[in-house]
Amino acid sequence: MLIKEGHCPVNMELSGTVSSGLGRAHVFMAQPHYQDQFRTVLGNTAWPGTLNIQIDDALFSHYIALRQKAGIDTLDAPEEARAHAKTLDVADYERIRIRGFLRDGVSFGGASAFKGVIHHGEQSVECAVLIPDLTRHVDVVEVISTAFLREHLQLSDGDHITISL
Repeated sequence: MLIKEGHCPVNMELSGTVSSGLGRAHVFMAQPHYQDQFRTVLGNTAWPGTLNIQIDDALFSHYIALRQKAGIDTLDAPEEARAHAKTLDVADYERIRIRGFLRDGVSFGGASAFKGVIHHGEQSVECAVLIPDLTRHVDVVEVISTAFLREHLQLSDGDHITISL
């Protein structure tokens, strides 16, 4: 649960296990229109792919709270997680809008990003949680960074990580 100390929120943490995605994120991530916007979020272009994290059940409501702040319909999430998410204060977490666009008649959707730091063992890397407007994932967090996170943090499927926002 998030508890406010004075005016600053306690860091929200999301944790879970690394999992393989569908292998299609690079098609979207490599688009110059997105990369220009990722510079605003990350300070540089993002690695052309995402790291997928299967969120721990205990912190699923935290991710739902971020999805709700991003304006994403969360009706596919369990009622208990949605109810608990409404009790969490995410007002101070900046939502950075990533605008969608059309290219050659193909629509590329928008997304919301929340800055954070990913931790694995003794290593930490700046990152952002990316919540696409349209996604099949309900309990999978997509993480972007300037670094190739799997290589930089020596991650494999099943490894446990934590993201601090």
